[in-house]
Amino acid sequence: MNIHEYQAKAIMADYGIPVPRGAAAFTVEEALAAAGSLGGALWVVKAQIHAGGRGKAGGVRLCHSLQEVEAAAHALLGATLVTKQTGPAGKRVRRLYIEEGLPIAKEFYLSLLVDREQERIAFVASPAGGMDIEQVAADTPAQILTVAIAGDTVSQAESEQMAAHLGLDADLQAAFHTLANNLHRMFREKDGALLELNPLILTTEGALVALDAKFVVDDNALYRQPALAALRDPDEEDGREIEAAQFGLNYIALDGSIGCMVNGAGLAMATMDIIQLKGGKPANFLDVGGGVTVEAVTEAFRLLFADAHVQAVLVNIFGGIVRCDIIANGLLEAVKQTPMRVPVVMRLVGTNEAEGQRLVKEAGLDVRWADDLDQAAELAVAAADNMKEAQA
Repeated sequence: MNIHEYQAKAIMADYGIPVPRGAAAFTVEEALAAAGSLGGALWVVKAQIHAGGRGKAGGVRLCHSLQEVEAAAHALLGATLVTKQTGPAGKRVRRLYIEEGLPIAKEFYLSLLVDREQERIAFVASPAGGMDIEQVAADTPAQILTVAIAGDTVSQAESEQMAAHLGLDADLQAAFHTLANNLHRMFREKDGALLELNPLILTTEGALVALDAKFVVDDNALYRQPALAALRDPDEEDGREIEAAQFGLNYIALDGSIGCMVNGAGLAMATMDIIQLKGGKPANFLDVGGGVTVEAVTEAFRLLFADAHVQAVLVNIFGGIVRCDIIANGLLEAVKQTPMRVPVVMRLVGTNEAEGQRLVKEAGLDVRWADDLDQAAELAVAAADNMKEAQA
């Protein structure tokens, strides 16, 4: 789960991590009041959306007067920002963060993530701060240093290795060691999946400050992080994903035309890969899981049928714990609520396979049957292409 920058910085401040002074604002009046309370002669007005690349999209504005703060707030509130991470639809700006401007001497990149291979928390550090880290890794991989932390705290040797890679002077190593340990402690105690400072800056006065912050919480740990769970912003999330989660479905919207319903994450990934191999694009990742109910399957079909981008649905079920008749009954219930406006390709194999197929066939629905995944993908891609041609 993502939280907003200002929320992440409030948590960081609680852990002794230096951040600029700032305040959230939901109206132009609140933005002006925040700037006035901060004082000074330079403010930064930041759009608060769950996506990177805000600066390039005009979502981060330097202001040298209260009049400029007011103009920036007027321009950003209610606007739609389009970045690489939002997709072409963009995200609407509903809240701002008004922050004091700081004099910057150097910019760095620093993040924490879970290294699953080593089963450790790892730091990623680069002297190329303020840039797209994926581009840095592609163009100049030597600028990227990854350090997997061996113990419960960051050792002196580990922090010195990172500080040296960032090019920090010896007199900053103690400050960086404290910073690294505070970040590591926050990441552990708050069940982080990603904590990114881009940039971490060195001010002209010699202070290390987290100028920007992105914090992603492990969804599986939210049950023990109620304070973080309360920070969820439904306006920043796909409504379909929220709705699916209420039924225990793992759903992620994508930009293709073939809706997918599969049981098991591995099989779902394989299904999407084969769809693309056959020339199609998946419209979603949807894993119904092992203990799925008729009600949950009904909701899954309803989501797929209601998606205007979906031109065909591919159901790929290998029944073990999941019974094929549950999938069939979910489809029958779904069509009572939402018209089956697109063709459905089904591969039902395993527990209660014959019963599931019988239920669907006797209902007289527009379902094409496949014996294996390869055939199912071919049928789904062809069906989607035919729908597109018919609508052209």
